[in-house]
Amino acid sequence: MGNLLYVIAVILVIAWAIGFFGFQAGGIIHILLVIAIIAFLLKVIKRTAE
Repeated sequence: MGNLLYVIAVILVIAWAIGFFGFQAGGIIHILLVIAIIAFLLKVIKRTAE
C-alpha cells in the first residue's frame, strides 16, 4: 500500500509539471499536486512511525 502511494505521488507530480510548464493549466493540476504532496508526506510519516 505504501509503495502504491509513492507511485501515485510521483505520477501526479510529473503530471503537474507537464501541465504547468507545457500547457499553463488551471486549478485542477495544482489540486493534483497538493494530493501528491499529501500522499508523499503520509508515506514519510508512516515510515518514521514504524
